[in-house]
Amino acid sequence: MGEYEPKIEVQFPEALSVAKGLTIKLECFALGNPVPAISWRRVDGAPFSRKVDVSSASSVLEIPYFQQEDAGQYECIAENSRGKNSVKGKLSFYAPPHLLETPQDTQKAIDDSLLWECKASGKPKPSYKWLKNGEPLETFEDRIQVINGALSISTLTLSDTGMYQCVAENRYGRVFANAELRIIAVAPDFSDSMLKAQTLARQGGDVLIECRPRMSPRGMISWRKGKEALRESHRVSVLDNGSLRISNITKLDAGLYTCVARNQFGVASSAGALVVKEPTIITTKAAQLDVTVGESVVLPCQVSRDPSLDVRFTWFFNEQLINFGNQDSYFEKVGGRFAGDIMIRNIQLRHAGRYTCAVQTNVDSASIATDVVVRGAPGPPLDIQVDHVTESTAFVSWSPGPDNHSPISKYAVQARTPFSLGWQAVQTVPEILGRNQLAARVTDLSPWVEYEFRVLATNAIGTGEPSKPSRKIRTKDTLPRITPARVGGGGGSRSELVITWEPVPEEMQSGPGFGYVVAFRPHGAQSWMQAAVTSPDASRYIFKNESIPPFSPFYVKVGVYNNRGEGPFGPVTTIYSAEEEPSRAPSRVRAKSLSASEVELSWKPLPWSTSKRRIMGYELRYWTKTQRQDTASVMRTVGNKTVAVIRGLDSRTAYHITLRAYNSAGTGPDSAVVNITTKRPPPSRAPAKVMWNATNSKIILKWDQVKALENESEVMGYKVFYKQSRHNRQSVVETNRTSLELALPVDEDYIIQIKAVSEGGEGRSSRLITIPRIAVAHAVGAASEISVLSVLVTQLLSCTARTLL
Repeated sequence: MGEYEPKIEVQFPEALSVAKGLTIKLECFALGNPVPAISWRRVDGAPFSRKVDVSSASSVLEIPYFQQEDAGQYECIAENSRGKNSVKGKLSFYAPPHLLETPQDTQKAIDDSLLWECKASGKPKPSYKWLKNGEPLETFEDRIQVINGALSISTLTLSDTGMYQCVAENRYGRVFANAELRIIAVAPDFSDSMLKAQTLARQGGDVLIECRPRMSPRGMISWRKGKEALRESHRVSVLDNGSLRISNITKLDAGLYTCVARNQFGVASSAGALVVKEPTIITTKAAQLDVTVGESVVLPCQVSRDPSLDVRFTWFFNEQLINFGNQDSYFEKVGGRFAGDIMIRNIQLRHAGRYTCAVQTNVDSASIATDVVVRGAPGPPLDIQVDHVTESTAFVSWSPGPDNHSPISKYAVQARTPFSLGWQAVQTVPEILGRNQLAARVTDLSPWVEYEFRVLATNAIGTGEPSKPSRKIRTKDTLPRITPARVGGGGGSRSELVITWEPVPEEMQSGPGFGYVVAFRPHGAQSWMQAAVTSPDASRYIFKNESIPPFSPFYVKVGVYNNRGEGPFGPVTTIYSAEEEPSRAPSRVRAKSLSASEVELSWKPLPWSTSKRRIMGYELRYWTKTQRQDTASVMRTVGNKTVAVIRGLDSRTAYHITLRAYNSAGTGPDSAVVNITTKRPPPSRAPAKVMWNATNSKIILKWDQVKALENESEVMGYKVFYKQSRHNRQSVVETNRTSLELALPVDEDYIIQIKAVSEGGEGRSSRLITIPRIAVAHAVGAASEISVLSVLVTQLLSCTARTLL
């Protein structure tokens, strides 16, 4: 077969009604050569919603959950190179009725009116009818009406009681809604709405006494005062709902009022008393207070009131209730029971505004407002701008912030960099920034440094909070001007010249690409040798050359550079090349045992300085017979000393000791090994049975002799340590006896310790002895062997004390 235009063989109906919520599929199949392409569209041009699905072959259009907006005319188009063909079909939307609003069971009184709404959705729009007790409801234009499904009945009677049914229907279905109407007929009854036994009202005010008996139908309501019928006037009126209103009340209006209700079924009444009270009047006049931040202020609220009424005071700040219960509250009630005064302590700017004192009794209420103006330091300046930036200046401008009710007198500009300790004051032109000066040129800035600026305002109250920081700016770069400090050097290994300096801080480098130029020449030479050090953090340069004599002087200077060029050199200083390590060992090395833990070493020093080397000190190395020399302990001296004491040694132990000199180049050869043995340890027993005897001018101490053990040093004597308990400075007295007399005034408390002394050092201390201030002519005491302090002073002759260790 040859090519031919599309021919639609299977198509959907020209008109189709679709129920709400259903899924509809439209089919469209066409023959043709070439094979036709199928496409779909809505004739009204509206786009398909996302839920619409077209099959991969486009022959089926599926619309799920059909809604009103899906209704319309749809077109299937079949097209190929020979032509096209199309079919159209209309989809209509329908929905059975669905209730939206239904009547509810209702109870009404005779002569009341009824309105029941009944609404339903549907397509087409539903119609409505009402049934009563299963029969069609007859409507009467004057009393019973049905409008758009709503049923209204006026002037209800007992015959209107019944079960009502609303019916909403269209050609696709109908729905029902049921409700019961009950009509009540009762005589007047006050059992649930008695008049208040007592109604309070203020003189000159208004009062409303409600009368709402339960009765059906509604009858007549009348009022009595006392036993007389109440006459209405321009002040006294009975409202339509039966309540009684009295205006501009006087003392004569007080009394017993009775409400009488009657209908065809009966009569009832209820009575209550009207009590007239004196009005509550705020005697404080409205005012405006002007205070300064940090002050305390009292806001008065004094009242005149009926003494029989309780009064309540409530305060509001800018119409918000003030809570006086907060711990951190600035507000405090100070008025007592019958006044509403409050105090605001340490007032702040945020406390400015309107304060309202509301006074309330059971009868009436009143209020008064006080405006508080708080003067404080200025608020932060606004809109900080920075421009016209050079290597050392920047132009800063700003807008004034709030002055907080005190005129601004001056401004100050501060700056911050990554290198500064917080915000710092800066120099400006003009130097003094008055109240109308809203811009300044900041000077003396460092080149190539990132800055932030802020502005502070000052008035008569003080200096306010600073502005927000400006945007960050970087000053322009320039040639470096700052040279390194503390240029020096020396030391190092043989044939080296070590030059050191203190690096220039980043904020003083004046631009990127910062580095150092190191220049040096030997004494007597004319030309300088130079080397560039590219790291800005570098702090040393080492020049190594085998021709450099040891410990020879050089002139040295260090300069700076950056990408803009070279800056200046610093001052010239003299340093020395590396020296040689010591070549000789110290001689005449002698060791002497001082105690069980100390040894003294002495020697003949080497020459302190030569043309090739210096001596910086000596290094002592010591070890025991059980240790290897390479694990020896090391101790160094500084300077040209010839004696050193090694401490912390073990008792009765043999030690090997060597000595060698050192300098910056290293250490020299070791001396010959010296052997020494420490002394036996001091006595391990402490002095015991310490007794004391005190008068007003001296203290006499006695104790038992300490006996050394077989492996301990013999006792050579004793040391007595004493000090006043209020002071830290301690005194020492030595004796070779077991008693001691101290000439001390005893009007102070004393703390005493006793130690045995031997060639091995000091032994164990006695217990701490506390001798209290003596208030009698003579006192005696002892240091006990238990750690309890007990003092017993007798008025006549003796005082015994046990003291804590």
